[in-house]
Amino acid sequence: MADFREQRAAVKFCFLLGKSGTETLEMLKTAYKDDAMGKTQVFEWFSRFKNGEMSIDDKPRSGRPSTARTHENVEKIREIIKEDRRRTIEEIVDLSGVTWSSEARFVAVEALSSISKDEFRQCFEKWNKRLDKCVSVSGEYFEGD
Repeated sequence: MADFREQRAAVKFCFLLGKSGTETLEMLKTAYKDDAMGKTQVFEWFSRFKNGEMSIDDKPRSGRPSTARTHENVEKIREIIKEDRRRTIEEIVDLSGVTWSSEARFVAVEALSSISKDEFRQCFEKWNKRLDKCVSVSGEYFEGD
């Protein structure tokens, strides 16, 4: 996600100069191209400034911050995976004490980053062949026992 703080400052500057939301949006698109904030965001910030809210900081959000992705947990999970790469997520959760959803995200990233491009390509080609077979026989194709 892009950090729009700089653009919010530009929106505030344009607001203070008396520019319209539409003019401001066009200037942002000229300056930031594809990275410019969207129309809705520009008009929301204009609305805030019109209401006297002059801060360019985001409003605080509810909920507690994530505590699962700490250095300690990352290292603990890495070691568990290195010991046995065939462990299930449930086994890793039991051994690490980290929640399942956090665990699942970490395992997915860890697993994908450990696969070489060549291994991924070979796996994808095999999957694609099985898909073609399945489609050609209207779903009646099955591999396995």
